[in-house]
Amino acid sequence: MSHILGLTGSIATGKSTASKFFKTAGFPVIDADYGARVVVEPGQPGLEAVKQHFGDDIVFPNGVLNRKKLAKIIFSDDKEREKLNELLHQPIRDWLDSQKDKYEAIGHELIVMDIPLLFEHGFEDTCDQIMVIYVSETIQLDRLINRDHLTPVEAFQRMTSQMSIERKVMMADVVIDNTGSITDTHQQLDAWLGISGFQPLK
Repeated sequence: MSHILGLTGSIATGKSTASKFFKTAGFPVIDADYGARVVVEPGQPGLEAVKQHFGDDIVFPNGVLNRKKLAKIIFSDDKEREKLNELLHQPIRDWLDSQKDKYEAIGHELIVMDIPLLFEHGFEDTCDQIMVIYVSETIQLDRLINRDHLTPVEAFQRMTSQMSIERKVMMADVVIDNTGSITDTHQQLDAWLGISGFQPLK
């Protein structure tokens, strides 16, 4: 039976570094952000639900979702962000489950579920263990401003749209400190793999 590792963090804490590590090591990584894009592609029920709530002008004339317009709405209105999460929760969960079932059938010892909003959306029950990638909120804010070219206010809005990283650490089974270099982070992940004993499929 596969071990399901929930991999999470908060925006700009460096979760993608850990995700890439596991992929390079040969373990399957199921990316919830990718799933969230799949379920709002043209013709998908998720996109239809978004259109019904936010209006037809939330999509371009070619039927593709206008992500920038949607982002402006949900990051400035908590109720609208909650509504979007409600609309897409089940389609994303169904997609995640389908991917997990596929890898379990193949026989992978370890399957990594890369879910940025794992706690916010209640996906704890899909995981055997939860790993949080951590940096302090001060570093998180600086990285987000520099990475996405945001104003401090815009960056803070995005941070506060999620559960605080400090709270996530308290709920984690494993915490990886991403404050230092990528090498430091990889060493911590290597140590966890060594202790766990999981091996990729040959």
